[in-house]
Amino acid sequence: MRLRTLTALAGALALSLVTGCANGDSTGSSSNTVTYWLWDANQLPAYQACAKGFEKENPGLKVKITQLGWSDYWTKLTAGFIAGTQPDVFTDHIQKFGQFADLKVLEPLDDLGIKEADYQPGLAANWIGQDGHRYGAPKDWDTVALFYNQKMAKDAGLTAEQLNALSWNPEDGGTFEKAIAHLTIDKNGKRGDEPGFDKNNVKVYGLASNGGGMGDGQTQWSPFTASAGWSYTDKARWGTKYQYDSETFQSVVKWYFGLAKKGYMVPFTDYNIQSNQANTQVSAGKAAAAFDGAWMISTYKGFKGRDMKAAFTPVGPTGKRATMMNGLADSITKGSDNKAGARKWVAYLASDACQTVVGKYGIVFPATPAGTEAAEAAYKKQGIDVTAFTEPVENKKDFRTFSYPITNYAADVTALMQPAMEDIYGNGTPVSSLDEVNDQINFILNQ
Repeated sequence: MRLRTLTALAGALALSLVTGCANGDSTGSSSNTVTYWLWDANQLPAYQACAKGFEKENPGLKVKITQLGWSDYWTKLTAGFIAGTQPDVFTDHIQKFGQFADLKVLEPLDDLGIKEADYQPGLAANWIGQDGHRYGAPKDWDTVALFYNQKMAKDAGLTAEQLNALSWNPEDGGTFEKAIAHLTIDKNGKRGDEPGFDKNNVKVYGLASNGGGMGDGQTQWSPFTASAGWSYTDKARWGTKYQYDSETFQSVVKWYFGLAKKGYMVPFTDYNIQSNQANTQVSAGKAAAAFDGAWMISTYKGFKGRDMKAAFTPVGPTGKRATMMNGLADSITKGSDNKAGARKWVAYLASDACQTVVGKYGIVFPATPAGTEAAEAAYKKQGIDVTAFTEPVENKKDFRTFSYPITNYAADVTALMQPAMEDIYGNGTPVSSLDEVNDQINFILNQ
């Protein structure tokens, strides 16, 4: 199966190379330069500041940073592994890590002395491969919360205290569904829970949409499936069996996408991954609330004429709230031209020296506690309350935090789950269709 994946990867990349993604490109590395790639333009200034600090501490070494958009980033990076134009160091994502490690294009980082206790819980452990080697140095973390328009909430008679005390269940949706229904307004001014509500002519939806959620549902259904007690796989890391055929999972998904059928959530036909994501819907006044990640805090804060705030994810049938806690890392490529310099740069990126600098920009939560504290202070200075994102990490009694599914063949899982979830969301396909999809995924996973 590894050969099949590698062959498919190479085939896909051949097209990228032919179309010029990597044509004539080079890492620009030398004995005194470390090339570094990231995708988030908002974080670029923070890492440029880190680079200055690094260069001051390491005379003679320079860091060359390249920022690319999300889609171009992965296309060009993967093409670089084939063409030898990869950077020395790059920002890595947990869903990509398994395949990269399996294809042996990452450099082990065991000698950097990364200690789990130096970072927020779970972040360091996620980057240990199946072979026992470390392939990523913790960079930052994020959780998911419910962003909401305070004016719309006030007009609906909903207070911050009420929105932070919501609960749900897959039978009737609980107080969460009631709140989302009440925030929904049709073109005649009727709310979703009022007689005469026209679900086919909605002016403002109670809940925005980030699409079908593919196989992870990070900012879609995952807070609900996790608070119902479900897990993606049979093990926390490197599972060998996915569980999309679970009765619990399917009942939650049926209820969640049912919100769109009732007219309370933006329909799939109105969602577009490029131009009409949840934040765009909220910004345009087409939706009152949206589940989104901590990396979007500044974006929601910047909406003109929208006084936004964030509330906790609702309490589920298990009695707990739940949120995915994702963490990015920095990885070194096996083909790096400057591994010695790359190791120094990655060690610096993972240290408080850099992470406190990044935190002060108030864009993301760095992985070290000191970096997180710096970010919290920066957000507070901007007048932003980030409790909905930070408390889940600190309060394990009331919150369940969980990671992306960490397995082999993540690309294959996405390729199967994306159309399956979109069919359920957009076409009303029965959730039982996931039984067959789950069998296909597990067949691939165990080859």
